[in-house]
Amino acid sequence: MDKLRKGIVTALSGNMVKVAFDDYVIQNEVAYIIHNDERLKAEIIRVRGNSAEMQIFESTRDIKVGDKVEFSEELLSVELGPGLLGQIFDGLQNPLPELAKQCGFFLKRGVYLKALSDDSVWDFTPLVKPGDILRPGERIGVVPEKMFKHYIMVPFSLSGNIEIVSIVSQGKFGLKQPVAKVKDESGKITDVFMTQSWPVKIPIRAYTEKLKPQVPLVTKMRLIDSLFPVARGGTYCIPGPFGAGKTVLQQLTSRHAEVDIVVIAACGERAGEVVETLKTFPELIDPRTQKPLSDRTVIICNTSSMPVAARESSVYTAVTIAEYYRQMGLNVLLLADSTSRWAQAMREMSGRLEEIPGEEAFPAYLESRIASFYERAGMVRLFDGSYGSVTIGGTVSPAGGNFEEPVTQATLKVVGAFHGLSRSRSDARRYPAIDPLISWSKYLSFIDDKQKARGHQILRKSYEVSQMMKVIGEEGTSLADYIDYLKGEFFDFVYLQQNAFDAVDEATAKERQILVFDFIYGILEEDYNFSDKEGALRFFQQLRQLFKGLNSSASDTTEFENIQQEINDLLAKHRTEKKE
Repeated sequence: MDKLRKGIVTALSGNMVKVAFDDYVIQNEVAYIIHNDERLKAEIIRVRGNSAEMQIFESTRDIKVGDKVEFSEELLSVELGPGLLGQIFDGLQNPLPELAKQCGFFLKRGVYLKALSDDSVWDFTPLVKPGDILRPGERIGVVPEKMFKHYIMVPFSLSGNIEIVSIVSQGKFGLKQPVAKVKDESGKITDVFMTQSWPVKIPIRAYTEKLKPQVPLVTKMRLIDSLFPVARGGTYCIPGPFGAGKTVLQQLTSRHAEVDIVVIAACGERAGEVVETLKTFPELIDPRTQKPLSDRTVIICNTSSMPVAARESSVYTAVTIAEYYRQMGLNVLLLADSTSRWAQAMREMSGRLEEIPGEEAFPAYLESRIASFYERAGMVRLFDGSYGSVTIGGTVSPAGGNFEEPVTQATLKVVGAFHGLSRSRSDARRYPAIDPLISWSKYLSFIDDKQKARGHQILRKSYEVSQMMKVIGEEGTSLADYIDYLKGEFFDFVYLQQNAFDAVDEATAKERQILVFDFIYGILEEDYNFSDKEGALRFFQQLRQLFKGLNSSASDTTEFENIQQEINDLLAKHRTEKKE
């Protein structure tokens, strides 16, 4: 940078500031508003001639016309390197625990800390030798981070073929110490550190091929895995009214899903929900590693009380960190809660920019912004032949639970699975409260297609009969229809619902899901011939109670086998009575 480029504040409107400048500026460039001894971070979002509009990531209190602005000639970026796991950042990647130590309970504006501590030391092992030719994103070394191998890569910002000029021997190094020197095709020599910076709004594309998501991602939530599956590297959304269980479902998924890394972006959620997440995760034990769940988690925290512009930065910061770990051949799950808050922030900034509004005053580019975010998911084949993936699951909080509103509709156009939460199911304490009648998935399940289709059919028929019974009563319903109703209620109760407070039932492995679904399918396909409705009700109630015990029993135990035998005995007894 030859000289420091400056501007001056000419107008303010909430978190948007208009700036006049004489030289030049760059779209999405980071700038700082100088107010007394504070430097307030902002991002240029529109340029018109010698005037630019910026969104500020801080409170604009006391900022006035005439305040000076300094342009950084850098895009909004994140620091990538060892030490990210287990951290809690804000949307600008400030480590919140360190920020709290420095500022106390009330965070001061204009205070920015390094995401990764320069004092940390890592045990570096080289994987290449001088003279090797690599591409950006290929691995030059490895350091241990928690339970993972954290690969140090050729910086993504370089291009073309990169030659290794020199590299250090195995040893302990700090983040400020270069571990290698590389030369690009023009002959320029660059130092390589264990950390690198990358713009959050530009996807990392250091791979050979992006593949179609096909391998099911096992979440261990039966309703999701069996009926509305998610693919590894795919996308899904969870819209639903407030209090329907979105946050709890995300926490269960983050704990039990078969992924390596979980990145959580709390973008604009209420402080109470965020605090619950921050308190819960360090105490949770990962069922696979028996270590704290936070060891493989990164949390990006931005509450609804923080400036609206920070919601956008938190979403992009999270997905960039997820892509970084994908480059190491890991499977990453990104959970964004909730994208509605991000969309509301976009609506607010669009209004201040006086842009022509779209539906419900959301900006006309709402769909393209949401699509560009979800498009950063995917399964990729890396240069060394290994595979990595980013799976994105976003919650949506439509006002009044109205799924016809613009954010939900824009999201449904780009995701591969839709898990719609229902107020009626959550009020009836049927958890997870995903409505099986409106939800869908484009991905393949590990459950047999014929069995899955039959399950959907039984649920629809049961719902139709229940609606009819509300009008004409149970007495006016035929016995055959009543049995169809009981079958659907039985399937819902014993398979679709899960008890998050039960150590066994809160998560069901793939093999057990296949076994139990096949078992239930046989029961649902049985041709029942009851003499009256009371007998049918009694039979299915007995089945429900037995399955409740089965769901709480660990597989391959005597208890599990005994309950299975009791269920088979009950079915055999029914068949005997039927013959008589």
